[in-house]
Amino acid sequence: MMLKNTFPLQWLWRNLQGYRSSYIVALSLSVLCNILYITAPYFQSQIIDTFISNENAAENLTLYRDRFILLVAAMILFTLLRTVMQYACNMYYEKASQGMIYKIRTHLFRRIENQDMAFYDRYRTGDLMTRLTGDLDMVRHMVSWVIKGIVESVALFTASMVYFFVIDWRTGLCILAMTPCIFVITRLFSKKAGPAYRQVREKQSALNTAAQENISGNRVVKAFAREDYEIEKFHARNLEYREANIHASMNWLKYQPWIDFLAGALSVVLLLCGGWFMIRQHLTMGQYVAISGLLWAVSNPMRNLGHYVNDCNRFMASAGKIIEIYYAAPMIVDRADAPENETRLQGEVEFVNVSFSIGDKQILKNVSFHIKPGQTVAIMGATGSGKTSLVNLIPRFFDATSGEVLVDGINVRLHRLETLRKSISVATQDVLLYSDTIDSNIAFGDSKMDEDYVKQCARLSAADGFIEQLPEGYDTIVGERGVGLSGGQKQRISLARALAVRPSVLILDDTTSAVDMETEAFIQNSLSRQLDFPCTKIIIAQRISSTKNADQIIILEDGMVSAVGTHEELIGQAGYYREIYELQSGLHCAAENGEEAKQHGTK
Repeated sequence: MMLKNTFPLQWLWRNLQGYRSSYIVALSLSVLCNILYITAPYFQSQIIDTFISNENAAENLTLYRDRFILLVAAMILFTLLRTVMQYACNMYYEKASQGMIYKIRTHLFRRIENQDMAFYDRYRTGDLMTRLTGDLDMVRHMVSWVIKGIVESVALFTASMVYFFVIDWRTGLCILAMTPCIFVITRLFSKKAGPAYRQVREKQSALNTAAQENISGNRVVKAFAREDYEIEKFHARNLEYREANIHASMNWLKYQPWIDFLAGALSVVLLLCGGWFMIRQHLTMGQYVAISGLLWAVSNPMRNLGHYVNDCNRFMASAGKIIEIYYAAPMIVDRADAPENETRLQGEVEFVNVSFSIGDKQILKNVSFHIKPGQTVAIMGATGSGKTSLVNLIPRFFDATSGEVLVDGINVRLHRLETLRKSISVATQDVLLYSDTIDSNIAFGDSKMDEDYVKQCARLSAADGFIEQLPEGYDTIVGERGVGLSGGQKQRISLARALAVRPSVLILDDTTSAVDMETEAFIQNSLSRQLDFPCTKIIIAQRISSTKNADQIIILEDGMVSAVGTHEELIGQAGYYREIYELQSGLHCAAENGEEAKQHGTK
């Protein structure tokens, strides 16, 4: 997404809405504060010309003592006024910048939360974290310091040059003659700084991604004793980030000495030209001292110009990444004609000639089946046959490429997403538990859930027993992603969380794969006989024990429905289901052993 250089600034201004008055006050105070810098040299020149370098200095001090005191007092008062104004200015900048960043960060997080699943396939977690942290800090830095510094530098430079020209236009012209050279150098630096800082931004994102993946996957790293390998990978990313920073810094260091040289040369220009003009009596001693004392007000903005260009390029790189997410629209959204007040769904699910592709890869092909409300349906198939993709179409995590997915006889695209997803619970094999209490994890779907009902759901999922044995029971804090619990324990808590919202459709994606057979049987009994609410259950499993009692079993092969039937019907016909049944029941091994024995007897 190509952005014009002015667009990020326009975007900033739009996001300052609500804080614009504070920001305008801050900018105005910045201008006034820097204009006031010329007051001290002005009063200083008056004191020198009247009471120090003047041939009647002693007499003037006696005759005009009140004026001397007034000039000194004015210097002090204006300095104090500038200090107070600067403090107020900084407070307004902070108020505006922090308020703006809070609003942008909230908007970004809401955007990310409302994105569809395809969004998370495109963006890495580390990259998104970088946008929410480092990139946003750069935006705040732009608003509170860079723009402030640019405004202050422009105001200070302009006020000082005007003052120099008022004192003596010849001297002012000599000093001004140095500035075009600095602007040319700065322009050359700016052309190279932009690409360099975009590269820095990309390398930082890669570094953060590497760190995030290794921290979240530390158990896998330790299980395979790959610490050294991962450290080496991180070292490579860290080295790339360092090299990108060095490259960007070297660009700056290449031009900074020239800017410093030209800014420092102003002192030589003033010494030669100012001295000559004093000899020619175009300047008084007080005026020369005033210009000399205020020369920093011209040289410093020149020196800082390179730093501001640096920071502006950093901001452009960060703002481009933030804006990309800021305006990213999810593809799966509510239709304008979706009903506002939908009632609880009944749980009827139907697929009509559904096909689904990701890019050029087709996952599902012309899938059709019908599930009545309250039925239990099992979906089986080899790895990669499209089972998880199929159930992801029901709550609209993805949309079908063609065909229709119907819930209660209505295409899921016509349901409101909130209603649809609140009526459908999904419990997966890969469980995510939050760093919170077990009670809060189970009640995640409704934070006001009654504690007794939380325990009831835990009992239905066979989780109550081990939870009660934990040190703090339901108030036990689980680690990030459920660290400290076994795979089976996490699956049971996940199932309790899914049951707690009393869904119309319960989708179990290999949810009991990590529990023992006895616990699985208890869970199956609970789901079939003890639920106190109507619920359609869709079970993805590889165990025959999980599927044999289903009202119907759907077999997927290469993204297509190859068979549909009950347990008895499917074991009576050749195919995938009977093969799995024979393998898991030991019949296949017995048949092989019998054949081997027969062949041995023949020999």
